[in-house]
Amino acid sequence: MSTAISADHELLISTVRDFARGELLELDRRCDHAETSCCGRLEPLYEMGLLGLRVDEAHGGIDCPTLPYAHIIREVAYASPAFAVTIGVHNMVCEAIARYGRPELLDEMLPRLVVPDNLSAFAISEPDAGSDPSSATTRAERISGGWRLFGNKLWVTNGLTGRWFIVLARASDAPAGRRDHSMFLLDARQDAVHREAIKGKMGIRGSETAEMRLEGAFVPEGHLLGQIGEGLKIALSALDGGRIGIASQAIGISAACLDEMIAYAQTRRQFNRPIADFQAIQWMVADSKTELDASQLLVDRAAELKDRGERFTREASIAKLFASEAANRIAYRAVQVFGGSGFVNDCRVEQLYRDARITTIYEGTSEIQRLVIARELLRPGA
Repeated sequence: MSTAISADHELLISTVRDFARGELLELDRRCDHAETSCCGRLEPLYEMGLLGLRVDEAHGGIDCPTLPYAHIIREVAYASPAFAVTIGVHNMVCEAIARYGRPELLDEMLPRLVVPDNLSAFAISEPDAGSDPSSATTRAERISGGWRLFGNKLWVTNGLTGRWFIVLARASDAPAGRRDHSMFLLDARQDAVHREAIKGKMGIRGSETAEMRLEGAFVPEGHLLGQIGEGLKIALSALDGGRIGIASQAIGISAACLDEMIAYAQTRRQFNRPIADFQAIQWMVADSKTELDASQLLVDRAAELKDRGERFTREASIAKLFASEAANRIAYRAVQVFGGSGFVNDCRVEQLYRDARITTIYEGTSEIQRLVIARELLRPGA
């Protein structure tokens, strides 16, 4: 573990590790098999403070720095990638509100977000706006006292149980010549918000994914984040931090796969010896461990830069690109080590193989990460 992590945070990480492996692993397996949401089972996580990790202590949170936060997400993901992304998205929203909300909004919202029944979500993608958020067409029409939102959002994590959504929309009252994409904090518990579950996912089936239709949903004046026209800046800033979380989710999946393949290789016998004796298996284990450790070092670097208040966009994308691609390779090897046993859903590596796939897609695909990395490298003065 990084020497930059304090003893108190090491204890928190250890506590989360024990809890996740003892309480969440089998629950995650059941959620996957039945394709049921984990969001109705968050009470113990609230009690541990995991839904307030990135909220400051003055507002009831833990105020956990990014580096130990990333290790906590890893430990949750080891047992349950679905719970990990649920926690990660909520904390990402908390962070965006804390950074861009007006002081009175922080005092109103942050204490609510750390207690049950106030799960949050991030609504940016649309049917025709995924990797390019600037093509979002959801609109915010100015009315007395606030705005009304109209449009469709897609792939919304925590989208069914969540109450508080930060929503990217085009503001009708944007000054002439300025960008109109703006970010609004929406209370989704109103009749003008319609939500529908997206079923049949390949992996992280315990995580809620929803389509959302807005038919004049009201947002009060004080729930604008930042200024009119700053929506894309806020979205991209949130995604920078979110990518550290998804990279950590990928690392948790990788670590679980590696432990599974080692344990199996040591007990499975062929040709009158454990398959761990064979060089082909040893190389898969060695390559997986190397990629796992490299992933962790890349995440730690990005997290430490963020904690120091330095620019970390490039490093977050590098970590997310490498860790997610590595997770897919490691999960592939795990299934290969298990052979036919790894091809059925009674075997955990079958689920981990499916869960790993999404890490190269959400919070920006691997292709988008490569564009971000290249752009940062080629930026004047970089």
